[in-house]
Amino acid sequence: MSKIIKEFYTFDDVLLRPQRSGVFSRKDVSTSAQLSKHINLHIPLLSANMDSVTESRMARFMAEAGGIGIIHRFLPIEKQVEEVRKVKRAENVVIEDPYTISESASVEEAQKFMKEHLISGLPVLNMNQKVVGIITRRDILFTENLNKKVSEVMTKKVITGGPKTSFSDAKKILFSYRIEKLPLVDSKLRLKGLITLKDILKQAHGSAVSKDKRGRFLVGAAVGVKEDTLERARALLDAGADILVLDIAHGHNERALNTIKLLKQKLPGMEIIGGNVATAKGVIDLIKSGADAVKVGIGPGAACTTRIVTGVGVPQLSAIFETAEIARKYKIPIIADGGIRNSGDLSKALAAGGYTAMIGGLLAGTDEAPGEYILEDGASYKLYRGMASREASEDKLRIDGNPPIGGDGPYRAAEGKSGKVYYRGKAGNVVGELIAGLRSSMSYLGAKNLKDFQKNAEFVRISPAGLKESHPHDMKST
Repeated sequence: MSKIIKEFYTFDDVLLRPQRSGVFSRKDVSTSAQLSKHINLHIPLLSANMDSVTESRMARFMAEAGGIGIIHRFLPIEKQVEEVRKVKRAENVVIEDPYTISESASVEEAQKFMKEHLISGLPVLNMNQKVVGIITRRDILFTENLNKKVSEVMTKKVITGGPKTSFSDAKKILFSYRIEKLPLVDSKLRLKGLITLKDILKQAHGSAVSKDKRGRFLVGAAVGVKEDTLERARALLDAGADILVLDIAHGHNERALNTIKLLKQKLPGMEIIGGNVATAKGVIDLIKSGADAVKVGIGPGAACTTRIVTGVGVPQLSAIFETAEIARKYKIPIIADGGIRNSGDLSKALAAGGYTAMIGGLLAGTDEAPGEYILEDGASYKLYRGMASREASEDKLRIDGNPPIGGDGPYRAAEGKSGKVYYRGKAGNVVGELIAGLRSSMSYLGAKNLKDFQKNAEFVRISPAGLKESHPHDMKST
């Protein structure tokens, strides 16, 4: 027999109650957070695995900022793998499998390759796979005839290091010869790695950057629950993905639970985020299946219509409260996914028990997000769509080689919307505002870290009048 359990709340229903504080500077607080069982971040943010939010450019930015980006799965396997590789190659103490080009290729081919992969130079190999030169953007800039062979314009006198060249020795060589790239070769001049000046300079300033044990950017990738899941997961793991996100609207589902079990069995040691769920039972079942973190949120996203279409969901703040309590007993982190529109919402989501938060719509309007720019009536926008929207679902079916109707056909209702969001400039503006607001919130509660933030948090229920009072009022904008 159906029943109403209790009243549930979301972010606008509450405020955090201020506490006595000994935090005198927002710089004194730590925003370090646990993402999953074995991965930690410098800031508690993930960019959403949506095709209008996260590909390699966004994922690189998120790692540089101290968070992590999750590459969406609405791509062929090889394309998603390449997006992961772009992130892992972007900054590294030693690039172990650098991009190269043949000496017989044209300068035009080299130019296109560098532009596509966002790199400034390429080691040049002969037919025996030996390093015979290096070609850079500068070489191309001063070449009028792009049909020339790479061998005609490349720098032939290449300064190299041995396979075991240390970080400090590489720095000395780069500075001494005033070069930007140092190929690492064996005794037969076969390429074994590459060290770049840009990466060395970044290493000196990147204390808050999210990196793996080999000095590469952290990056995650999404997988589904279909036939190609294991193949896709293996390929992503081989490309260097640090964590997989199970991308399914209803994570408390037998296919989701069985997929996590399969992945943990076949890919031991791989970190997996399960979800999405909004109940304690959902969290328990995902954890027992092997999830290293759980994503919480059914229907709160800006482009999500699940609650309207199905009548199913839980207001996000209460969902976080319920799931965090049980996840804490298992020492498994939860990720607040959806409904965050400003830094105040982020603060409430983390104070309620979220270890980290996934951001979608706020990042969709930034330069680093994929998608087209739109200029309309003097205002700038970017396209944004829910991954359960009809347009996104049809695109995925085409990528998979299925006819557009596919899947459940007429029995499947779209649970997302396509539209546009205001252009916001660089993603750093958005993340900077979110983290600055979070730091301020922590100072109001006398918390120097997120664990104390949750411990000190007291929520007060507010009325519609209280919500109105919380916003600017009784004044005209200038």
